[in-house]
Amino acid sequence: MSDDIVVDHLTKQYKKLRAVDDLSFSVRSSRVTGFLGPNGAGKTTTLRMLLGLVTPTAGNATIGGQKYTELPDPIRHVGAVLEASSAHRGRTGRNHLRMICRAAGLPDSRADEVLALVGLTPAANRKFKGFSLGMKQRLGIAAAMLGDPRVLILDEPANGLDPEGIHWMRDLLKAFAAEGRTVLVSSHLLGEMQLLADDVVIVAAGKLIRQGPVDEVLGSMGAAQVKVRTPQPAELTTALASLDGVTVAPQADGSLLISGTGAAAVGHAAFTASVELHELASERGDLEQVFLQLTAGMAGIR
Repeated sequence: MSDDIVVDHLTKQYKKLRAVDDLSFSVRSSRVTGFLGPNGAGKTTTLRMLLGLVTPTAGNATIGGQKYTELPDPIRHVGAVLEASSAHRGRTGRNHLRMICRAAGLPDSRADEVLALVGLTPAANRKFKGFSLGMKQRLGIAAAMLGDPRVLILDEPANGLDPEGIHWMRDLLKAFAAEGRTVLVSSHLLGEMQLLADDVVIVAAGKLIRQGPVDEVLGSMGAAQVKVRTPQPAELTTALASLDGVTVAPQADGSLLISGTGAAAVGHAAFTASVELHELASERGDLEQVFLQLTAGMAGIR
């Protein structure tokens, strides 16, 4: 069975508020997909419909071709975290997970396995009331991993994590996808998403704004740039003036930042004009810059 997620013309209307508006996108297995949008864009509502927690007004959302509510053993197929884990304040992390195991027909030993996976073994016997927000996030992910699922759906999982924790989560999710599984993660940390995600789905005001591989989305907005160092900046600028759509911006460190073309074209222009180059490097675009361009004027509470 495929592990792809498919959102098909999904709509959710709350009286006068349309939280999700005819939204369609897909999430492929073996890849990490970032689900991005301003506050009030409809991301959490979409995830809740995907997990059967909210009934759509129209459209469908499926995981592996089935609605979540139709999966025969959902804990073994889908793991999800929509908010930091909650548990009885006086219960330890290990016992919290063991209770879930027993309800799902999983062996108690699985609790210790996922505690190790998320780095919580040293805190396994600590009571939940003493957990930091970052530890609660890790415990939530541990609970989502109990059934060894093929699909992970996470809403703002990096909330409360320190830089080391964010790096750990990046490695965990990349490794999960590398095993052929499916990862859909919502986040406001755009710099982290640029490092983590293979694909992005960008929504605003409940509608799809852009979907695709990160590099393609960046390239579509002209975000790719070329950094050049040369002792002949004026001559190189003149040589590049003949290329349509190319802009050259001098930087404070003496380099030139060139937009609208690639490194090969810049190198060829320099060679043809006999311009000496000391540095020629492609610079990946900035996802935050592209995100702000695509969603300009669409943020705000809905």
